[in-house]
Amino acid sequence: QIVGQKIKKVERRAKILLLSLQPSGLTLAVHLKMTGQLIYCPNQNQGSIRLRRIEPLIKHTRVIFNFAGGSQLYFNDLRKFGWLRILSADHRKMLSDRHGREPLSKRFNLETFKTILKRYPNRRLKQTLLDQTLIAGLGNIYVDESCFSAQVRPSRQVKSLTTSEIKKLYSAIKRILKLAIAKGGTSARDYVRSDGSLGDFVPYLKVYGRAGKPCKNCKTLIMKIKLAGRGTHFCSKCQK
Repeated sequence: QIVGQKIKKVERRAKILLLSLQPSGLTLAVHLKMTGQLIYCPNQNQGSIRLRRIEPLIKHTRVIFNFAGGSQLYFNDLRKFGWLRILSADHRKMLSDRHGREPLSKRFNLETFKTILKRYPNRRLKQTLLDQTLIAGLGNIYVDESCFSAQVRPSRQVKSLTTSEIKKLYSAIKRILKLAIAKGGTSARDYVRSDGSLGDFVPYLKVYGRAGKPCKNCKTLIMKIKLAGRGTHFCSKCQK
């Protein structure tokens, strides 16, 4: 279905990459899940230099897309949780409609955030923030970091948050995401950029992946618990 197609545009909805194909009008949707990678190699004729650069990254290659002119796109996935799907225009809309507000969009304002939180007052905060039907695109790393920045524990019930805490959390989510994007993402484990290089946000992590290490603010040891099915990091002193 995609042989002979051109990728005309690359977009994102929530955690899903959307590659618009022409002339068919179809969309190739890609979800990297936990360990997925997309590595683009501009020209397969670069010989041994190219192979040495990408060889460590292609041990778990599941799909290779070959382009006219010799370039290639590798889809790698160690744990095989990721997926590729070909979507019609209707199915693409259905996928988009299943997801909530984008946290960096104009439609995601403070009042919208308050309304989202009110929907499930008895939930743990982290469970709500990770719910893609409510807020699209927030993942485990950035939820932990946003909660730390706002000085609230991710284990809190949503209804326990004060107006001031909600405002701080709203601002923290936007600030953390913008900084992470500016730094090229977080290569804490499997994530790499499309050219195979690492993202530069790891030095800015305050709690994620730092269990047992001293808090960068108060020196209390960072704790890790399981919450909403995910490893969750926080500082017991800085976060209330």
